[in-house]
Amino acid sequence: MSNLPVLPPEIARRRTFAIISHPDAGKTTLTEKFLLFGGAIQMAGQVRAKGEARRTRSDFMKMEQDRGISVSASAMSFEFGPYLFNLVDTPGHSDFSEDTYRTLTAVDAAIMVIDGAKGVESQTRKLFEVCRLRDLPILTFCNKMDRESRDTFEIIDEIQENLAIDVAPVSWPIGMGRDFIGAYDLLNDRLEIMDRADRNKVAESIQIAGLDDPKLAEHVPDDLLAKLREDLEMARELLPAFDRQSFLEGHLTPIWFGSAINSFGVKELMSGIGEFGPQPQPQNAAERQISPDEKPVTGFVFKVQANMDPKHRDRVAFVRLASGHFERGMKLLHVRSKKPMAVSNPVLFLAADRELAEEAWAGDIIGIPNHGQLRIGDALTEGEALRFTGIPSFAPELLQTVRAGDPMKAKHLEKALMQFAEEGAAKVFKPMIGSGFIVGVVGALQFEVLASRIEIEYGLPVRFESSQFTSARWVSGPKDKVETFANANKGHMAQDHDGDLVYLTRLQWDIDRVQRDHPELKLTATKEMMV
Repeated sequence: MSNLPVLPPEIARRRTFAIISHPDAGKTTLTEKFLLFGGAIQMAGQVRAKGEARRTRSDFMKMEQDRGISVSASAMSFEFGPYLFNLVDTPGHSDFSEDTYRTLTAVDAAIMVIDGAKGVESQTRKLFEVCRLRDLPILTFCNKMDRESRDTFEIIDEIQENLAIDVAPVSWPIGMGRDFIGAYDLLNDRLEIMDRADRNKVAESIQIAGLDDPKLAEHVPDDLLAKLREDLEMARELLPAFDRQSFLEGHLTPIWFGSAINSFGVKELMSGIGEFGPQPQPQNAAERQISPDEKPVTGFVFKVQANMDPKHRDRVAFVRLASGHFERGMKLLHVRSKKPMAVSNPVLFLAADRELAEEAWAGDIIGIPNHGQLRIGDALTEGEALRFTGIPSFAPELLQTVRAGDPMKAKHLEKALMQFAEEGAAKVFKPMIGSGFIVGVVGALQFEVLASRIEIEYGLPVRFESSQFTSARWVSGPKDKVETFANANKGHMAQDHDGDLVYLTRLQWDIDRVQRDHPELKLTATKEMMV
């Protein structure tokens, strides 16, 4: 990392990261506390407060207000000390994991939240694997220490074994459950005492001179103090010390212990991101690597959210800036369509408020409202034809046919489906034979979400019915061979919304047969969203 160029101060102070966790590990609460300490909201709990207009993600999961997916949860910018944090949220529910995978392409680091009682859960493991593919530095926050939780060494062992990463404790919990009184900050030799009375209050810090300081006994009961000294002695022998280089390369994760709901340990975690977290990193394009200190502005779309405001059919494309200093009103080249695009009303999200972004720098995430021109994977530059790589599109695991309740409205249905396909909410396939569409998703919950959104946003009641197909593969190879194959298997062929050929299969046997009989063709389960 040391051979990277020195970044302009405005870029160097940015920290762009995501929070990943299994559902219910406490991610929403942690996000709220970040905003509280970043001065973006006055009282934690407000993200939920204002009725319909401001729902949090967790309500979306209950399939409640489909409309109220909290925008604020998609990307938030706030100041913390000398740093500017860009926090990108990820849905924790596994049915929406594709959205999460794409979000991770836009950040430089991730915070993994685990529950002190449950340890490493399945979804955490999946998301961690994606971070590993991208070599993202990971900071770990072990939450809910104020409830009955597992032994600290046990939690650390589980992370090391399950995720094959070294764990360096930077704080150590004192007591657990009802007896949890705080933590010992190993980096600064400080005692952090939790205030149970006021959940929004930052923990009290007591500066001490090492573990033998008599002051410790004033705040920590004897039995807990003896255990703390013993534990730390073991930890120092058995566990690696924190090493920033190793952390930045993705081999080691620092772990903090705390309780987000009691605001405990959160401030230390935030300081850790500021102090040790990576500055905006170079981004990969097919042509070359783009360094954040380059003068021309470049960026890519990693997420599109449609109809955030149901009154206007607007869509917001979330763009991660890869380089340059962006100013409002700039004309940027939309690489896929080769047309210039004046970005006159870009938005920054601060907690739940959108603000017009007068300027933004490499590492920032801005929202660009548009009427469908921008898709996931699109590049915006000041003229150079770049194609950013590494934004995945996955083959759906569930396929169903969809029909409009009113056959006269088939055209409207097509429009609605295309919009969801461009947003990345579903894959839409148009079979070569027959009418109708086949919709593919990663998790069953998405069918319910789509049906309710099509009804609310387009006034179209629709039915999803089971399809004879179970999965889809993109077909590539020499043009003549692909055409011959498509003509011979018309009943299985379809096109996705980009017009790419897709082979729909019933059984794994179908895929094996094609690979055996047509070795020159490639069937793939992922497609790079490169335009």
